[in-house]
Amino acid sequence: MIKLFLFDIEGTTTDINFVHKVLFPYSAKCMQDYVLHHQTHPLVVDAIQEVRDTVWKEEKRQLGLYEVIDKLLEWIKADRKHRALKTIQGLIWDVGYSKNDFKGHVYPDTKPFFKTILDKGSKVGIYSSGSVHAQKLIFGYSVEGDMTPMISYYFDTNVGGKREVSSYQKIAQEVGLRPQEIHFFSDIAEELAAAEAAGMGVTQLLRPGTKSSRFESITSFDTFKNYL
Repeated sequence: MIKLFLFDIEGTTTDINFVHKVLFPYSAKCMQDYVLHHQTHPLVVDAIQEVRDTVWKEEKRQLGLYEVIDKLLEWIKADRKHRALKTIQGLIWDVGYSKNDFKGHVYPDTKPFFKTILDKGSKVGIYSSGSVHAQKLIFGYSVEGDMTPMISYYFDTNVGGKREVSSYQKIAQEVGLRPQEIHFFSDIAEELAAAEAAGMGVTQLLRPGTKSSRFESITSFDTFKNYL
């Protein structure tokens, strides 16, 4: 029996365009003002230092505050999965959601599938490169209402990269399940390969624009729901 259904967000539960055409531009627009006005916030202080440490390690350059902001904007354009960027983006999006500037997109088949999973006695988990804070915002302020009560676990890249086998092994350990009791959904073949190598069941979501791969695929959760 599958005891935990684990979901990627971008391209799986949520339209990739929402992330790239709504969330990313919003964080880019607000980045400078947010960092300048919140530079003493403990999370922002840590994030700024992480950016400086990364650039020193990679480029041997020391950055001033405005150069840190420029680097964060550069990473947004490059879609770099850096923890400091994800932290600050999550804080910025928190403001946007609370002001009702946008709502978190979820595909119409997502909430009914979560409900079916819970009705069957299993649990729902999220594993995304976005910070746990950002994940909770998408589902907490979603177009389908607050979905966070349906979700038991959230994981981000603090557990490891999404294309690393060890990340999925750690997730299994943290939830106290055998990998065989977990099923992972993603649109990215490399992520599915890592989860499969860790022993999990996997299914690829073929949302609009997604390329198929060797993995079993569905275009809607409704297809998988019929087998529960």
